Amino acid sequence: MQLPRLITLALLALALALLIQFDLEKILSIENFKANQSAISLWLNSNYWLALAGFFTLYIGITALSIPGAALMSLIAGALFGTVTGTLVASFASTIGASLAFLLSRYLFQKLTERKLSRYIKKINKGIRKEGNFYLFAIRLVPLFPFFVINAVMGLTRIPLTNFYWVSQLGMFPATLVFVNAGTQISNISKTQDILSWQLLSSFLLLGIFPLITKRLMNYSRRKKEQRQFKKPANFENNLVVIGAGSAGLVTAYIASQAKAKVTLIERAKMGGDCLNTGCVPSKALIRSSKIMSDIKRSSEFGISTITPQVNLKEVMQRVMDVISQIEPHDSTQRYSELGVNCIEGNAVIRSPWTVEVNGKLITTRSIVIATGGNPSVPNIPGLSEIDYLTSENIWGLEETPENLLVIGGGAIGCEMSQAFKRLGSNVTIVETRDRLLAAEDDEASAFIEKSFIDEGIKVITDAKPSNFSTTNNIKSLTIKTPKGKKIINFDSVLIATGRLAETNNLGLEDLGIKVNENGTVQVNNYLQTIYPSIYACGDAVGSQYLTHAAAHEAWHCAMNSLYGHWWRISVDSSLIPHAIFCDPEVAAIGLNEASAKKQNIKYEVTRYEISDLDRAIIDNEAKGFIKVLTIPGSDKILGVTIVGTHAGENIHEYVLAMQNDLGLNKILGTIHIYPTFTEGNKYLAGNWRKANLSKTLIKISSWLNNRRLN
Repeated sequence: MQLPRLITLALLALALALLIQFDLEKILSIENFKANQSAISLWLNSNYWLALAGFFTLYIGITALSIPGAALMSLIAGALFGTVTGTLVASFASTIGASLAFLLSRYLFQKLTERKLSRYIKKINKGIRKEGNFYLFAIRLVPLFPFFVINAVMGLTRIPLTNFYWVSQLGMFPATLVFVNAGTQISNISKTQDILSWQLLSSFLLLGIFPLITKRLMNYSRRKKEQRQFKKPANFENNLVVIGAGSAGLVTAYIASQAKAKVTLIERAKMGGDCLNTGCVPSKALIRSSKIMSDIKRSSEFGISTITPQVNLKEVMQRVMDVISQIEPHDSTQRYSELGVNCIEGNAVIRSPWTVEVNGKLITTRSIVIATGGNPSVPNIPGLSEIDYLTSENIWGLEETPENLLVIGGGAIGCEMSQAFKRLGSNVTIVETRDRLLAAEDDEASAFIEKSFIDEGIKVITDAKPSNFSTTNNIKSLTIKTPKGKKIINFDSVLIATGRLAETNNLGLEDLGIKVNENGTVQVNNYLQTIYPSIYACGDAVGSQYLTHAAAHEAWHCAMNSLYGHWWRISVDSSLIPHAIFCDPEVAAIGLNEASAKKQNIKYEVTRYEISDLDRAIIDNEAKGFIKVLTIPGSDKILGVTIVGTHAGENIHEYVLAMQNDLGLNKILGTIHIYPTFTEGNKYLAGNWRKANLSKTLIKISSWLNNRRLN
């Protein structure tokens, strides 16, 4: 180790030893300062310059060593030296100390900083790459991270020391001034009544509202910076233009229209988007038909003579179209026009933060919401383009049941369609690249569904990589690579169910500098804003969860923030959005499962209830599945729930309500449930939790009391 480093380490060790010896943390307290204020002030009057130099040096040392107390030192600076001198001393001392901490991190404690502050490094590096010095100025002005974190992490970036110094000096100056001014008022407290003085109250009011004011100023500055290349219209035709009439777009337009805003809704294809026309609605209608087929085949279980049903896929698909047509009026142009929404059919292109072009006409608006939905993601597998493959968009045109159906993808769509077509008469093979179906779900849930599929006759191949498609003598085949070697799968039709991509092409985003991820999703902040505060995005265009109800949740935030964000914004929280896979049995979940809890190092306890024990499940011959709830150890607070079983998608909502309202399992246990129902399983699970968490001491006392009553 070089000599300068050895000397630095020795000095740091000495400083830490002094810190421990003199209990600096106790010394640096407002109580200790007030107790000794008279003596300090008396000594200060006769040793002013020495006190000033000593205070300056101490402040630098505290900041450089990241010792808690910098804010208190600013208050004391005001109390001892007044607003002007105190501000100058505190400002320069804090910046010099921060720069020393910056250098220590860069040249001496790099590995320690990387290890201890890893969760901050990625965020700060991203901000520096995106905005440079402006980002440092912003987090100094509005502290998103503790100052010692900023000092240390900045030492790992490429920012020059000189830039770090002057940006920090400017960024911290306003807050320093506020703290020092508050310190001048704290020094005037001599009796209880002084606490209510207007000078002191106004100083603390400044401390409270300063971050809010500076945050608004920073947001205003960012808006101006991003939007200055465009000319803002003098007048606006709309409060809001929504691009896309799927779930996200329709909800956004609906909420805005109910707020009596002037709204224009633009859709290039069909109203209702993917959910109505090619997603949720048709898939669940098909699943219902396949369930009827399954129930007929099981009729002997219920004492009914087995009959031989016949599937007419053309009629099944006609029913699917009939279901769509019945729901279609809810999402129609007529309905939204009656709500006051200006509905336009055409391709929209965003020309500026306030203008959208459609059908050759420019429309002005205060805000824009991108809700353009998504498309099936088709993997680049050699030979696939030469085959008429199916996706969730075109599968509804089938008129005959494929004899041998190959499904690529073991996620929600792949699993739902595999089981549905198996029940409708196809021989189904499902291929998944990961080591299990439904890889995002609880391990036990995945295993349960996989076994159910195998028992039903579906061939499941996991941990398999598709290699290439080929056609020989009119026989279609796929070659896959598995840990056991290559396999060839012959098929008549293939369904590609490997996820979705956002549909954000040809919107003009590139020309505006709005960044798009590899999967087409738009980058937004917690308020669903792009780099332009007037342009929002939600639903599949953001791609947080690719769920209709998640899109509606985000759409509400888009509508509210776009209309009222100048006064108050609401950040979107997607942590408690439930989901369900509508295979049989269903899988429903919310919050954490065991794998995600372990990944995040969150401690948990597991409570289970086997649905095979539930009366209603036994009555219906559906006694299969389980309920699994994760709770905080020693508490009934729910961290996550997974349900596998009949009506799981319905039963999960009791837990959704509980988690959103911070209710625990005790509340569910105390709720009366109708007998016999599937939701009783939730109450019985809560009872299992209560049994496992009963106090052994209370049980002994209860036993003693009851035994005494027998004698």
